[in-house]
Amino acid sequence: MNPRRALAAMLTTTFVTWLGQRATAVALPLVALAETGSAWTTGLVGGAVGLPMLTSAWWARGVRQRLTTGPSLAGVLAVQVLGLLVVPVGAAVGTVGPLHLATAGLVTGAATALSGPGQRALLADICDDAGPGVAARMLAWQDFAHRSTMILAPPLAGWAITVGGLFQLLWAEAAAVALGAVLLLTVRGTAVPRAESAASTPTLRHVLARHPEVRRAVTMAGVGGLTWFAFTLGLAILGAETGRPGLLVSAGMTGYGAGSLAGALLAPMLVPRLPPLGTMAAGWILLGATFAALPAVTSSLALIATLAAVGGFAMPLGIAALNRLIATRTEGAERRAAFAAESLVHDGAVSIGLLAGGAVIDLAGAGPTLVVAGATQVAVGLLAGPWLLPVADPAQLRSQRIVGPAPR
Repeated sequence: MNPRRALAAMLTTTFVTWLGQRATAVALPLVALAETGSAWTTGLVGGAVGLPMLTSAWWARGVRQRLTTGPSLAGVLAVQVLGLLVVPVGAAVGTVGPLHLATAGLVTGAATALSGPGQRALLADICDDAGPGVAARMLAWQDFAHRSTMILAPPLAGWAITVGGLFQLLWAEAAAVALGAVLLLTVRGTAVPRAESAASTPTLRHVLARHPEVRRAVTMAGVGGLTWFAFTLGLAILGAETGRPGLLVSAGMTGYGAGSLAGALLAPMLVPRLPPLGTMAAGWILLGATFAALPAVTSSLALIATLAAVGGFAMPLGIAALNRLIATRTEGAERRAAFAAESLVHDGAVSIGLLAGGAVIDLAGAGPTLVVAGATQVAVGLLAGPWLLPVADPAQLRSQRIVGPAPR
């Protein structure tokens, strides 16, 4: 297949699958509540989705090394479709219970843990022969396709629920992921899976140990994911405490979404020209500074939206810089493991942060939590960036890896 058509197919797959997932995020909790009558089941799917991701370092190690072509990734999306159909099919035959919701979450979570890193690795593989900087640009465009659904999906979901009801939206998500699978069938890729033993397949820990710049960048992403709850929960609670429930978090999320989309649009042009580790560290420092400043401007929705937009603008640049580091520092099995480590650390940290965030805010207060979360991100950006502790030359590290002993 023509490389340009392959890239277009992969970017379209990202857009349609995430549009379906974000739209269904509005409907699924309502379906769970309506079908079971229990509020606790509304979070059951989300909780079950996180379990395969958090354990993927063990069960997915050998599987991810076989996902080197479009058809293999299409198979993963086909499994995800089966998971997505559990709830609407159960509703069609007359019953949806906690078992259905947990099963749907576990199956889709396992598929997502494989498909996200696998698609990024395949995209970078296809771009390897296209010249320097192409992989970084295409990965940034993929992130833009992903982020654009943040703006488009909620109003589309609201309209779809009004017109067709909740279950039609669940069927539509399964159809969107199925369409993504069909598109990936046309992408052949360039990597050939090797017959490697489990012992020789690189672990996530060993890949991060071999590539210190990637390790630092993934650490920043993990801290950012862990402190994300301070922004979402913190603004929601601050709004309730100041007599404006919902307004502060709405202003913050709207500003963040707009800034994030603008940053994602510029990232393909800017990131290939900027030092990757410094770019990522600067983005995390800027986001942390906006977190710390938010409690001081709660009297103005416009200022909250503006600050959130500044932080949102920095994030796509940082993520594109991380993807560029992985694409340029690794290849083959190491590349797939590095992208998997990025997803595991960031998404796992987000889940842990949201799980513990309510208790933290209850103890410390929303304002102080935002300030501490912001200061933590600034500190990590300063320490993990290239300014205080220089990183060894990548060529020297590759030479040491070739002649040195295998990591233990």
